[in-house]
Amino acid sequence: MQSDESKQVIDFRDDYPRWKDEYKSEYKILIPDMLPWHFAIIEQLLKLEGYDVEILKNDTRAVIDEGLKHVHNDTCYPCLCVVGQYIDALKSGKYDVNRTAVMISQSGGGCRASNYVPLIRKALKAQFPNVPVISLNFSGLEKDSSFKIGLKLLLKLAFAIFYGDSIMWCYNQTRPYEAVNGAADAARKQAMDEVIAAYKGGNYKNYKKINARIISIFASVERVNVKKVKVGVVGEIYVKYSYLGNNHLEEFLLSEDCEPVVPALMDFVLYCIVNNINDSNLYGKKGVFYTANRLLYRVLYGMQKKIIAQFKREGTFEPIHDFEHLRRCADKVINQGVKMGEGWLIPAEMAALAETGTENIVCAQPFGCLPNHIAGKGVIRTLKNMYSHENIVAVDYDPSATKVNQENRIKLMIATAREHLGGE
Repeated sequence: MQSDESKQVIDFRDDYPRWKDEYKSEYKILIPDMLPWHFAIIEQLLKLEGYDVEILKNDTRAVIDEGLKHVHNDTCYPCLCVVGQYIDALKSGKYDVNRTAVMISQSGGGCRASNYVPLIRKALKAQFPNVPVISLNFSGLEKDSSFKIGLKLLLKLAFAIFYGDSIMWCYNQTRPYEAVNGAADAARKQAMDEVIAAYKGGNYKNYKKINARIISIFASVERVNVKKVKVGVVGEIYVKYSYLGNNHLEEFLLSEDCEPVVPALMDFVLYCIVNNINDSNLYGKKGVFYTANRLLYRVLYGMQKKIIAQFKREGTFEPIHDFEHLRRCADKVINQGVKMGEGWLIPAEMAALAETGTENIVCAQPFGCLPNHIAGKGVIRTLKNMYSHENIVAVDYDPSATKVNQENRIKLMIATAREHLGGE
């Protein structure tokens, strides 16, 4: 027989373990590796804030199989990956499951990602009923188990996104052309170390100096002067960045002697903010929320413009995209009211890539994400009519799709790209 105490623990029904911020000194927090470039910085800054966090790196087939066991098979592929990563990690025996929590972001928009928290709770309930699920959101969701973010920490996270974008952007424009093997990886480590040192020293807000240093570190890497195929990566945010979600797409493109071009994460942040502003304008909802979003957008976009100016002045690297230019690109193809999932941002990025010399594009789409299939695949014909040499392949990522089939489709696109490159 079960004791009364064990019945109380297991029989939650509509109840679940709540996260409280005072637990941070006692609990380890597991975070799925959704954004490898940026989470490497965010993991360290959260540790400096007193949180014992760990970014999960388990990405074997066992992770997908765990997700399939615990998530309904009509649920989107990113959710399956996240749940699988959590459960595979908790079953490893590495963690005290009575002192471990998991954290996930919630967009709050019209996306299944807004419902990940109850799905994760349901998946954990049978085997790990004492593990709280923490929601990181800015939409007032899960108020009794949300991650508390003050203005200071919010600013630190914003700077981390800018720094992660610059390191990712410079690395991908350096690694394919390095004269000495491993030089780009060494530059990446040096840049990361200097960013973390800035957080430790309290100098993280001096973003122009830090960003200039990042650019300088990568620009000092000796390069070979050779043309290579540039391949942009767009799509749903999880499979666009996550190595687990896209089967290490960036690494594959590098192994094929291509230059990956992965747009900045800050573009997605600005996209979410602009959508709130657009909603206010479209539906007449003004007030404090509208004013706050306009102010936040002005600050972040102003920082982005100064970073772009730094890239232009230094001259080694193609600058990151200007977000207002992305909006103008979107307007050529689709209305900015199309905001479910990554909505208008996907065609905007594909158009901006084509205009800056990256005509070969992988549009990464996960199973179960209908809005992104529509906004991605649905505009390809229009984009090809606008940019005659644009070479786009839509690649689906789901539990049944094999890596070899995905890579073969991309190889065909690269073969076409090499023919165009050779014919220039």
